[in-house]
Amino acid sequence: MLKSHVRYFIVSMLFFASSINYADRATLSITKNSLSRDLGLDSVGMGYLFSAWAWSYVAAQIPCGWLLDRFGSKRVYGISFFLWSFFVFLMGFAGYLRPHAAYAALFMLMFLTGFSFAPTFPGNGRFVAAWFPARERGTASAIFNSSQYFSLVLFAPLMGWIVHAWGWEYVFWLMGALGMALTPAWFILAHSPRGHPRVSESELKYVEQGGGLVNMDFGAKSGTHFGLKWGHVRQLLGSRMLIGVYLGQFCITTLTYFFVQWFPGYLSRGGMSMMKAGLIVALSALCGCVGGILGGVFSDWLLRRGRTLTFARKLPIVLGMLLSCSMILCNYAPRGAEWLVAGIMCAAFFGKGFGALGWTVVSDTSPREITGLSGGLFNTFGNTAAITTGIVIGYLIKWTGSFSAALVYVGACAAGAIFFYLFVVGEIKRLELTS
Repeated sequence: MLKSHVRYFIVSMLFFASSINYADRATLSITKNSLSRDLGLDSVGMGYLFSAWAWSYVAAQIPCGWLLDRFGSKRVYGISFFLWSFFVFLMGFAGYLRPHAAYAALFMLMFLTGFSFAPTFPGNGRFVAAWFPARERGTASAIFNSSQYFSLVLFAPLMGWIVHAWGWEYVFWLMGALGMALTPAWFILAHSPRGHPRVSESELKYVEQGGGLVNMDFGAKSGTHFGLKWGHVRQLLGSRMLIGVYLGQFCITTLTYFFVQWFPGYLSRGGMSMMKAGLIVALSALCGCVGGILGGVFSDWLLRRGRTLTFARKLPIVLGMLLSCSMILCNYAPRGAEWLVAGIMCAAFFGKGFGALGWTVVSDTSPREITGLSGGLFNTFGNTAAITTGIVIGYLIKWTGSFSAALVYVGACAAGAIFFYLFVVGEIKRLELTS
């Protein structure tokens, strides 16, 4: 019998830190109408601003993966947490500048924020790989991944009210100050399995025997490090399995950024009041959160029932993405059928959450020595969608005057994820490095 369950406390910390991370990514979406009016921006201008942080975020993934493997998850993650909160806080002061200068300042600060965001999800993947046995990783990864929806349930109404009551600048000040204030708690409470003062020997043994990489950060503490080389990147990119996972994640992440960047604007553009749109955003986010947790639980249940790792991971992804494709049906909803649209979108985002097991698959497949680097490369591919989604949808709206083509684009990406997992990934197993 286990004498401690510290791993559940660790994943709850990842969930809360990731919720703040996604809320900070969504600040621009929540303030979009007020900010674009003040700065005189059209959909294309906002599309480029939405993508500003993504350029640096994508560029920093491999270096940050190396930093995580070199210095350990706790230290790199904590510094990242403080820096992105600091840059978000500074964005509020852009309101004191002239429109062109404000746009330039916001673009630059968003760009710097992208660098600071970069270690978060590779760090989450490393913590889960270290703290959880294989049969629990689906649930653990689903918990921190569902933060992208929970953050909107928790913070979107608050940020919307702040914009209405005080102005868009105060959203950035509040969220930035919150993150900076919570950073010390991270350094006090977050630990690797071998370094946690409250973990029992029985829990450590249980995690390690189940495939948990409990010694992952030993080198970062002892001063002995695994020598990372560009040849390791070539090995990761040379794996058909991982390439399929990476490309599938690009497709899945496109759905994420449609939801974070454009979904509130889609609802309000259809004539819906901001109050009703905010309610539907929160309801859809809640459905995505529930779907995310259920997808991980279902995957782990399949493993315990004796199904192969490949079947247990792929089935929820395929089912979830099939359900996400249903958002295209919104194009055929009768005009004024707001709650029909809301129901379709709730189902689509439930499916997106249910199928979002990419980080679980990364924990299952990454070479033991370079889990951070592998997670960083995975996130590089996935979050290229943060660049493309904002720009592509911005132009589609400008060219067509509606969101119809945008919904087709996002639905096609969901279908693309199914294709990559069924026809490219093959068997899901841990990749072993060659010398």
